[in-house]
Amino acid sequence: MLIPIGDDNQGRNTTPFVVYLIIAINIFVFVVFQQFTSTEAGAEFTYAYSVVPYEITHGVDLTTPVRGPSGPPVPQFPGPSPIWLTLLTSMFMHGSLMHILGNMLYLWIFGDNIEDNFGHSRFAVFYLICGLVASFSQIYVSPNSVVPSLGASGAIAGVLGAYLILFPRNRVRTLLPLGIIFTTVELPAVVVLGFWIVIQIFSQYTSSVRHEGQGGVAYMAHIGGFAAGLVLCFLFRRRTRALYRNPEY
Repeated sequence: MLIPIGDDNQGRNTTPFVVYLIIAINIFVFVVFQQFTSTEAGAEFTYAYSVVPYEITHGVDLTTPVRGPSGPPVPQFPGPSPIWLTLLTSMFMHGSLMHILGNMLYLWIFGDNIEDNFGHSRFAVFYLICGLVASFSQIYVSPNSVVPSLGASGAIAGVLGAYLILFPRNRVRTLLPLGIIFTTVELPAVVVLGFWIVIQIFSQYTSSVRHEGQGGVAYMAHIGGFAAGLVLCFLFRRRTRALYRNPEY
C-alpha cells in the first residue's frame, strides 16, 4: 500500500484558494452537521443528504427504513427537495474521521497543481463535474440500491486523473510500509496514481463478482471520477503552462 504525503510544487504560481475552500467546507459539514455521525441528529443528516441510487433513478425520497437484497433494513430520512440535490450535498460529506482525513490529504497533495494549471473558477467547475460523473457511475452499476453513498472521493479521483495526464513525472513522497516499519520513498506520479487506479478497478471487479451491494467502498464512483478527470483535463487545462516538470527524471 502506497500512502502519498507530498509532491513536487516547483513552478506553482498561484495559491490554491478553491482547494482550501473545499477542504474547509468538508470539515465544517463533518463537524457541525454530521457531528462525526456519533449523535442521532448527525446520523439523520448523513442518511438524508447522501446519494441513494434508488432515489435518483426513481425520483422519490425514501423516508423510512428499506430492506435491501440482504442484511438489515437501511435507515432512510427525508432529504432535500428536489432529491437530486443529494448528488451535490454528498460530495461534501464523509462517513468517518479516517474517511475525511484520507480524502482531504489526497486533495491537499494533488489539487493545488491542478488548480494552478486550470485556474480557480475552472478548477471548481471541473471538481463538481467529476463528482457528478462519479455518482452517476455508481448509480449506473447499482440503480436500485438503497445504500447511501457519500464522500469527496469521486471528485478527488477526477483530480488524480488530471494529475496523471498533466504531471506524470512529478515526484510524489510516499509512505511505504515494510512490515511494522514505514519508510519514505519518492516515486513518479504515474507509478503512484497508476497503482491507485489499478487497485480501484480490481476492487470493483471482486466486489461485483461477490455481489457486494450492502455497503462498503463505492469503487465504481472512484473509477468514473478518475475517467472523467482523464478526459476533462484536455478541456480545462491551460495549454500555455508547462505540462511536465522535473524533465531530468
